[in-house]
Amino acid sequence: MKALIVYGGWDGHTPKPVSEIVEKELKAAGFQVERHDTLDALNDPAKVASMDVVVPIWTMGQMSGEQWGSLNAAVRAGTGVAGLHGGAGDAFRGNLEYQWMIGGQFVGHPHVGKYEVFLTDTQHPITQGAPTAFEYESEQYYMIVDPGINVLANTIYNYDGHKIIHPVMWTKSWGKGRVFYTALGHCDAEFGKFPQVHAMTIKGLIWAAQGKALAK
Repeated sequence: MKALIVYGGWDGHTPKPVSEIVEKELKAAGFQVERHDTLDALNDPAKVASMDVVVPIWTMGQMSGEQWGSLNAAVRAGTGVAGLHGGAGDAFRGNLEYQWMIGGQFVGHPHVGKYEVFLTDTQHPITQGAPTAFEYESEQYYMIVDPGINVLANTIYNYDGHKIIHPVMWTKSWGKGRVFYTALGHCDAEFGKFPQVHAMTIKGLIWAAQGKALAK
């Protein structure tokens, strides 16, 4: 299988080290990996369409219409797209259709610190074997989300007198393509501190890639 990683944007999410972790893990799983620190690879529709999964690790920034067209067409035809935290969920803010594809968009994190994560689907290939509940410590993302997502994990959000259940990990489809997103993973250091999150994230990337063969 083949994976395309594009990384950059705001440096606070350590895009380069995170991209290196993703590249290493996907190569260990047998992938051929291309990793780029620009979005230029998205200018080649044939290249993007040849990938099993595209992994954007690019907080904020701007994608050109041509680049979005390549990615959109590829995913709708069966290429997976998968990402984490702000590198996918706070990316390309001016592109509403991109946000729809990912399934959510970051709007804030009033709470930064410890919070609980609860799996809602323990039998999914991404979550199998993971703890059903665990404490996490990071930015607790508040996001606008697509009601059509398949939620894999939630958190309890306490803010401004409200206590709500809020998704932090999900899958969805975009045309024939599989989409995976997790709000966990602010920076590379968190993968070492929370190995269960590291494992689920890599499983999510692989799961999104596996959809390409099924879409044919």
